Amino acid sequence: MSQRSPVAQTPGRRTSGAWGVVAALLAVGTVVPLLVFLYDSPTPRLWGFPFYYWFQFLMIPVVSVLTFTAFKISQTATRRDREALGLHAERDPEGGR
Repeated sequence: MSQRSPVAQTPGRRTSGAWGVVAALLAVGTVVPLLVFLYDSPTPRLWGFPFYYWFQFLMIPVVSVLTFTAFKISQTATRRDREALGLHAERDPEGGR
């Protein structure tokens, strides 16, 4: 006799707003560096570096913080989603159930 996954038994299951926040945080870190017109300028200068250099260097820690925040939110959302489906909040590290 086969067992059906709880996810398959819940048609129309809606995800929480936390996943939207995760997507927005990751989108900012992806899209902003692609918008070159935002930082395609030699001025203002910071310690002799043109704006387009130090802006990109500034984006490294900013995107790191956004990614870490998205990761922590996703961990919480995953735990809530698993509990709502009646699954264990965390999986066994060895892959067991």
